[in-house]
Amino acid sequence: NGSQTDFDGNYSITTSVGSTLVFSYVGFESQEFKINSGKSNLNLQMNAGAQLEEVVVTAYGAAGSARNIRIRGARSLQGKVSGVSVTRKERKNINRFRNTNTDNESYGRIQENIFKRVETAPLSTFSIDVDRAGYSNIRRFINNGQEVPKDAVKVEEMINYFNYNYPQPEGDAPFSITTEIAASPWNSDAKLVRIGLRGKDISASGIPPSNLVFLLDVSGSMESPNKLPLLKSALQVLVEQLRAEDKVSIVVYAGAAGLVLSPTSGSNKERILKAIENLSAGGSTAGGEGIKLAYKIAEEHFITGGNNRIILATDGDFNVGASSDRAMEDLIVEKRKSGVFLTCLGFGMGNYKDSKMETLADKGNGNYAYIDTMQEARKTLGSEFFGTLYTIAKDVKLQIEFNPNKVQAYRLIGYENRLLNDEDFQDDTKDAGELGSGHTVTALYEIIPVGVKSMYVKNVPELKYTNAKLIANPNEVLTVKFRYKEPDGEISKLIERIVLDNDTPFEEVSSDFKYAASVALFGMQLRKSVFINTQRAADVIALAEAGKGDDPEGYRAEFIRLVKSYQ
Repeated sequence: NGSQTDFDGNYSITTSVGSTLVFSYVGFESQEFKINSGKSNLNLQMNAGAQLEEVVVTAYGAAGSARNIRIRGARSLQGKVSGVSVTRKERKNINRFRNTNTDNESYGRIQENIFKRVETAPLSTFSIDVDRAGYSNIRRFINNGQEVPKDAVKVEEMINYFNYNYPQPEGDAPFSITTEIAASPWNSDAKLVRIGLRGKDISASGIPPSNLVFLLDVSGSMESPNKLPLLKSALQVLVEQLRAEDKVSIVVYAGAAGLVLSPTSGSNKERILKAIENLSAGGSTAGGEGIKLAYKIAEEHFITGGNNRIILATDGDFNVGASSDRAMEDLIVEKRKSGVFLTCLGFGMGNYKDSKMETLADKGNGNYAYIDTMQEARKTLGSEFFGTLYTIAKDVKLQIEFNPNKVQAYRLIGYENRLLNDEDFQDDTKDAGELGSGHTVTALYEIIPVGVKSMYVKNVPELKYTNAKLIANPNEVLTVKFRYKEPDGEISKLIERIVLDNDTPFEEVSSDFKYAASVALFGMQLRKSVFINTQRAADVIALAEAGKGDDPEGYRAEFIRLVKSYQ
């Protein structure tokens, strides 16, 4: 039940003892009062909270294309709104923002991994990453003719956007492991190692009932055509995948949060789609309140042994309530203890908050995709539906131990935001990545063999107490160790795999290896990496065309066209 005050602040609402009243208004802190007596009058004075610091003006040109112009300070609207003035300096800001609609997007800083000497750092430990938002996001920049922000380039997410022909796992294992090693295609002093995982494919009949809560951002920032309208169309693809045993709830948030669809069977698609179609955008963005309510609904209707998940769709621009990355992280870390997983779907441009979306997905035992087109919506929520929404293994960690008799130095390509301390590998309290049904995960390492002089390997003082260990097989390059938990488990399981050395030229490796290398090379070119010897698009294209292989959906061909179009 809800109510709104009149001009003088008077209101009335019917409630009962034990209920909680929530008072909220844009620019003020929300307050809660529990009714614990028959008291009929409740008066309060609200405290100022988040204040309006900026205004977003969306202008539509003759062709219907939107441009977001962000002007700092309320004074920036002088002449347009009574009591507001515009200075000459602020007019310059308007002209500057006419030329870009990405100025207010935010990305977490990425410091590219360097080569590490095996004698001082023999272990490399990281969490898997099945997020694929990085690729579709840079595709959006390139297709719009815009410069790609350096920190928007997450090489591992670009590589993992594509599926690879890794074998199905055998027995009860949730994933298979594939390894390959060959000469590096961009560094004559190095070799390239590929480590691949494939999650077990589970058919629809093998998926337990789902308890899904759609958490949808309907704030004013979602009004653009590539946000809420695209979101509505995207969710139609998801709804078509639902079964009768699945149930869906819809929570929305703007200035406040509310439940617009109580749990509804997946067989009642008409009711679900109608609720989605009736949504409209307006107001501020109380993302924190929306997340709290979504988890509350998910927990109240929790299916033991089922697939309990929140699907958050937003541009990530939270501006009321818990909005900082740290506050959102603390909230999600606490809520994930409920056993509810989280999938984040990012939309839009101009004020897109990738850093918040990544934080939510990483800390919420979930995954993250960026929806830039209906093609991407059909991929994420259609053909890859079960992998996106059903987790088969959680807290998946990798630890690579390098043989100091064979490897002088190594470098992990990408995964900068997923690095773990070596001691975290055996610590089951440390959070890591999740693997979905049918998902593939690929990691690439560059290694400098012992005895090879390389500009990338720096000298360190000779160690007095450490000697290279003797091993049974001197041809071992490295040992790969995997730890994972069952979706509802708390104790991890361990798998190991040894990789042997060889002198295979890169021209003779598998097509998947060539293709993954081409995507990695393009990502490093976008980041202006110092660890490659070519910035030529032709070198990326040659690798990609050699590794294109079977491409039934055309995604690999699309990547080749994307590289050709980028200037």
